[in-house]
Amino acid sequence: MLSTPVSDLKGVGCKISQAFKKAGINTVADLINWLPYRHEDFSSVSKISNLKPGKVTILAKCESIETKQVRRGLKITTAVLSDGDSKVRAVWFNQPYRSTQLLTDKLFLFSGSFEFNYNRYQITNPSVEMPKKFGSNEPNNFLEPVYHSIKGINPRQLRRFIESVRPTITMMQEIMPQFILKKYGLISRSESYLYMHFPKSRDEIILAKNRLAFDELFEILLASQLNKQANTRLKSRSIKFDQLAVANFVKSLPFSLTNAQRRVLWQIIQDFESSTPMNRLLQGDVGSGKTVVAGSAAYICAHAGLQSAIMVPTEILALQHAETLQKLLSPFGVKMVLLTGSVKGVKRKCLLENIANGEADVIIGTHALIQKTVVYKNLGFVVVDEQHRFGVKQRQELLAKSSLMPHLLAMTATPIPRSLQLTVFGELDISTIDELPSGRKPIKTQIWAPTNTANLYDSVEIEISKGRQVYIICSLIDDNPENDTKSVEIEYRKLRSTIFNHRRVAMLHGKMKPDEKDKIMNDFSAHKIDILISTTVVEVGVNVPNATIMIIENADKFGLSQLHQLRGRVGRGEYQSYCHLIMSDHSKPSQRLREIEKSNDGFHLAEVDLKLRGPGEIYGKSQHGTLDLRIASISDTKMVERVQLAVRDFINSGEDLLQYKQLSKRVQKYQRLTNLN
Repeated sequence: MLSTPVSDLKGVGCKISQAFKKAGINTVADLINWLPYRHEDFSSVSKISNLKPGKVTILAKCESIETKQVRRGLKITTAVLSDGDSKVRAVWFNQPYRSTQLLTDKLFLFSGSFEFNYNRYQITNPSVEMPKKFGSNEPNNFLEPVYHSIKGINPRQLRRFIESVRPTITMMQEIMPQFILKKYGLISRSESYLYMHFPKSRDEIILAKNRLAFDELFEILLASQLNKQANTRLKSRSIKFDQLAVANFVKSLPFSLTNAQRRVLWQIIQDFESSTPMNRLLQGDVGSGKTVVAGSAAYICAHAGLQSAIMVPTEILALQHAETLQKLLSPFGVKMVLLTGSVKGVKRKCLLENIANGEADVIIGTHALIQKTVVYKNLGFVVVDEQHRFGVKQRQELLAKSSLMPHLLAMTATPIPRSLQLTVFGELDISTIDELPSGRKPIKTQIWAPTNTANLYDSVEIEISKGRQVYIICSLIDDNPENDTKSVEIEYRKLRSTIFNHRRVAMLHGKMKPDEKDKIMNDFSAHKIDILISTTVVEVGVNVPNATIMIIENADKFGLSQLHQLRGRVGRGEYQSYCHLIMSDHSKPSQRLREIEKSNDGFHLAEVDLKLRGPGEIYGKSQHGTLDLRIASISDTKMVERVQLAVRDFINSGEDLLQYKQLSKRVQKYQRLTNLN
């Protein structure tokens, strides 16, 4: 049975059961879904003397082996392997058990990457198997599944447990409609899992991956289309376009809108005229002018007698938006109010009355906007800034503040790859601001080795002498003896007492009280601080045009999108700005760091990030779950198009999704995950 606890399996004691639990494996179904991430091919064994760079398999003995602790958290095991004629070096990282495993006089099959590292050729992190597994003959067409490791369970044990549930796999029920399987030439669900765990050929692996990838995309795309259908049945207020009023407002702005801003504003105006609620996602790189577009749309609503609510993740950001929009809207008699947790007492009571009686036209705030005490008279437009930072439930609570569904504009500074737009956000209309305001200079980005920081700090001192300001980002708050990642508190004490003891240095992190954090950010904005040492809490923060240097410690440990977001804290004024990425060690910089070093284009970086990390890490965790794509690739446009056709076939067939219980459950999960309404 799929629901059987793994603790009931033969050989699973208390320790192994706990190890499974930590890995998220609680049932037989979870174990079956622990799919191999690759398959080792032991069918082609090479002589050591014939090895060429790339994937290799050799049959050899271990002549000598040793394990050394290189630094905290890193042990390197080095062995000399011999096939009788020649020898080769093998290296494993954090696999000290190899010393015990290989200290015998037996032959083993080693399969790994033969490459040039540290001035010599070696096999890196090879997997190890006993030849007896293949019978008396040498291996022939044998494929070994390789699984992500589970602490406390060795690979051989894991394969044995998976082998024990093989009968359950053969009896797995189908979740997909038969007519879809037949039309698109898909193997059964049970076959796909059997071929992944126990393949007899590469062709079987291809068939299995094709079926499982199809399933993953089908669930997401069907959820997206069902959301889109549901949205068309909702009703909202139609807001008529007053061309003269909008033209006068745009002319009054202290700057010219970019062509991209004008295009997006026109898309919103057209949505407003419909009685179906707008469900639009506005994406634009850091500093591209999304707030001005949202403010212009709020003016159109106020002119039509409707209220707008703009919800942002932090009080600092709410204050910044309020200051920006107050200047733009007040000349036209639009009353804007700021509602946050720090507004209390009589002032709060007055504010709530103004919102309830309709005197307040535009309400900007944090989560305070969705509290029960906040009642809107005629809410017609909702803006959710940095939408990925709010859960689905929070957005729904704000939208429920109106008798008719308000028009929704969600905004994000994390550009979304086109392939994701077609799938996860397929039910949304997407607007893109793909150009920056004129006068902005591209940020110069450079990667630094940790030993070269003296030269870096010299350039920082020159910039501060010109009157500029600096961010230094660390991923930890406190020092952690378990690793060598730099912390805010250690860097703050070190820099303030040594190199920059003549400068105004402050620190900022998430454990501080909100009032304390606000004061520090306000002081930084007012240039009362030269260097701000912070965690990533400044990723979404105030606009400080005078800050021109962003230093990110241990940059190799950050995601690409997050690095780009942090870099976007500088380069917001007229001065040339710089981003310095400091490595954790002297390793070769990753492709991720090389990409951000050479490109300031957030949309290009988003595509790269999608390929490197997958959509679940980038877009899923901030909402209710993640995109569970382990086999499918959203960048595989041919597969996406194929599955889109299958989804259309299913919807047109009139079949009831509820009769497919497992499929229905998965689709409903994705409906909750991706739906903005």
